[in-house]
Parts: sequence; structure tokens; C-alpha cells
Amino acid sequence: MTKSLESQEKTLVLGLGNVLMGDEGIGVYVVRAIEEHPLPPGVECLDGGTGGFTLLEPLEQAGRILIIDAANDGNPVGTVTRTTPRFTRDYPPTLTAHDIGMKDLLDMFYIQGGTHEIILYAITIDPKQPIRMSLSADGTKAAAEALERILAELEADSPLA
Repeated sequence: MTKSLESQEKTLVLGLGNVLMGDEGIGVYVVRAIEEHPLPPGVECLDGGTGGFTLLEPLEQAGRILIIDAANDGNPVGTVTRTTPRFTRDYPPTLTAHDIGMKDLLDMFYIQGGTHEIILYAITIDPKQPIRMSLSADGTKAAAEALERILAELEADSPLA
């Protein structure tokens, strides 16, 4: 299957998480905040919620993918880590509030021939936090940092920059 030039140039910003579980939903909170800003041409934001194989199609239609998700990676709570993992084993441990794990989704993506550049913004959260429908103070601070870093990256990569 040949991809169109338009899809090869598209950047997908995908926020994952369950907003009913506090900081576990941080990827969704960040992608929603990104949508409130003017974005360069070719950038599409998607609230991926708790995942699922329905996300395969948007992944396949992008040339570049930025994923934002909560992680339980051993870093201090609130740490924002940007990585460019090449294999699913390179992804940090995530939490289980998703329908399917991010690694499962990406395994299926790669099995189907996906070769796009993937950038992961993993935000370390406390997996033992109380259930709430908002971010903690640490989560709010980390979300603001991730927002700032992602907007700067999108602007720097814009053909108009």
C-alpha cells in the first residue's frame, strides 16, 4: 500500500490515558491542551483515550507520531522523558488502565509494516495515587512542561520555522 505525500508529511500527536484515573490520564490532558494552541500545518491531535486497535488507522496514516502517556518507569514523579524508541521493548512500563497496552498497539503497528518515526513523551506518575478526575499538583506541573516542550518541538519542525 502506497502512502500519499500528504500522509507522509502529517504529524500525529496522540495522547493516551484514562482521565477517570487522575494522572494516568495525563496524555489526554496534554493533547487537549495542545489543541488549544495554533499548530503548524500538517499537525493533527488525537485524544486516544484508553487505546484500542481503532488507533491503528490514525497511526498508519501519519508520517511522524508523537505519543504522550503516563509511565511507571522508576523516575521521580513528574519527570517528562522524551525518547525515540525503535522497538517495543524500548518503551517504559506503562500502567494498565488502557483497553490494550501501548506496547500491544505498537507491536500490531510494526507487524503490519509501520515504519514511521515515533517519539514518546513518557510522564512518570505515582501508580498508587488516589482515583480522581483531575491531575495532581505533580501531574499538572509535568503536563505544563510536556505541553511547552511538545509545542516547541512542533514549531521547530514546522516547514515554516
